[in-house]
Amino acid sequence: MKIGGSALNRFSFLIPGLILITIFVVYPIVATIILSFNINPIPGIDIIGGRSSGLENYYKVLSSPKFINSYGIKTMTFPMGAIIHNIIWIALHLPLTIILGLLLAVLFQHVRGGAIIRSFIFLGMVIPMIVGGLLIQFSFDKDLGVVNLFLKIIGLRWLAKSWTIYPDTALFSLILGSIWLWTGFSVTIYSAGLASIPREIIEAAIVDGADFKTILFKIIVPLLKPVTITVLAMTILWDLKIFDIVYASTQGGPGGASMVLALLMYDYFARVQNYPMAAAVAAILTVITLPVVIIWIKIATKGE
Repeated sequence: MKIGGSALNRFSFLIPGLILITIFVVYPIVATIILSFNINPIPGIDIIGGRSSGLENYYKVLSSPKFINSYGIKTMTFPMGAIIHNIIWIALHLPLTIILGLLLAVLFQHVRGGAIIRSFIFLGMVIPMIVGGLLIQFSFDKDLGVVNLFLKIIGLRWLAKSWTIYPDTALFSLILGSIWLWTGFSVTIYSAGLASIPREIIEAAIVDGADFKTILFKIIVPLLKPVTITVLAMTILWDLKIFDIVYASTQGGPGGASMVLALLMYDYFARVQNYPMAAAVAAILTVITLPVVIIWIKIATKGE
């Protein structure tokens, strides 16, 4: 490639990547959106089977109690619907992941053997999520689970039960289990961010008499704002597309009490075999996640 050549020559190295992105990313997205309107995305291949076309699939999905259960919301009982379960997941999992990730990263900087403990926490990110789902199921088992064993040790035996088989605790047990599976990511990102903070700033604050609380909230937290934005965006996206651990632990049960959007899409696709409705759920999930990605990119490109 010659410097100063035509624009085509200068950007020709991008063509193979663009072709792959078009085939494996752009086309599936467009085909899914088309299919969600009950239109066959592949001419000559009948995927729909003669069903009516239009916005009917979106109406069916949005009005389904599997998507949002008005009775469950009104009575504050599960199931409340997949979209509400995802919102609850984000509301609980996101702040705990950010807080634990930051505090543990700071702690490991000053604890002997912190790297070893950090590796153990990061193990949750290394193991397959399907295996992680099975670990959650066993961890909350009444007889074999470590959670119930801990409850018995501290005198809360009356709380010991198989958490994943009861509608009122199934979703919360999955959320608590997912904290370990994802906190390793948060700790790793924050540890890298802490390593980039000049040591002189912390030492100067200590000389001036600043305590740990002041250093944490007045120096570390503001300097780690870009890192926090990254953790926040990635965690929200992970919570919205959560599937593996729910499928392995409860398969959305009992009675849909732990159903989430990605699993609802799978149900329409694999169990009901209603491909247009599965595509509609996928399109809705894309619309929900897209603003998070756009905001994240805008903030990242501004360097904030």
